[in-house]
Amino acid sequence: MSQVFSKSPEHCAKQGGLTIDKSYKKLFFAFSSFFSIVLAFIFLIWLTLHPAKPRFSLREADIYQLSLSGTHLLNSSIQFTMLSRNPNKKVGIYYDELQAFAAYKGQQITFDSFLPPFYQGHEESNLLTTSLQGIGLPVALSFGYEVEHDQTAGRIVLNLKVNGKLRWKVGTWVSGRYRFNVNCVSVMSFGPNAPTAPLSSNQAAQCSTGV
Repeated sequence: MSQVFSKSPEHCAKQGGLTIDKSYKKLFFAFSSFFSIVLAFIFLIWLTLHPAKPRFSLREADIYQLSLSGTHLLNSSIQFTMLSRNPNKKVGIYYDELQAFAAYKGQQITFDSFLPPFYQGHEESNLLTTSLQGIGLPVALSFGYEVEHDQTAGRIVLNLKVNGKLRWKVGTWVSGRYRFNVNCVSVMSFGPNAPTAPLSSNQAAQCSTGV
């Protein structure tokens, strides 16, 4: 005598659900493995190329105006030129959202000046020139005293800064945006016998760069 076993609808539903769950798990693991391989490949390329951060140097700086209106409102006019260099042999750099300003003893003494975006090829150099202005810019009450003190000492020190974002380019691949900042220190003669305007510094100086 043969025996016939029948499966209930509930049992079939459970078995079908297990099959679907296994399919989703296989798909998830396959996608995860593929994504991990792609990330590892990109990371390997990154380590192999090891892009170095761009280098900046100050070429020239001129102060045309630095005067107080009242006790704490500053009028300023400054122009500077810096050299930007990409030291990488296989990595290009896109520069975006560049803004420059001048600072004196920790105080911003000009408004932000925006520079046009540009691309820098392998081991390429570019000159960047910008004019900075400040009209009725509030400064600390000690600003006038500090300037007079520097004039007595015979020199004035300015920080010329550029902030922005950059993107690395390797072949056709372009990275996301990374913030960077540049700080150039300019030392100018500023004694009682110095010309009133412009105060100039044309000695090349290396700038610090943070990425």
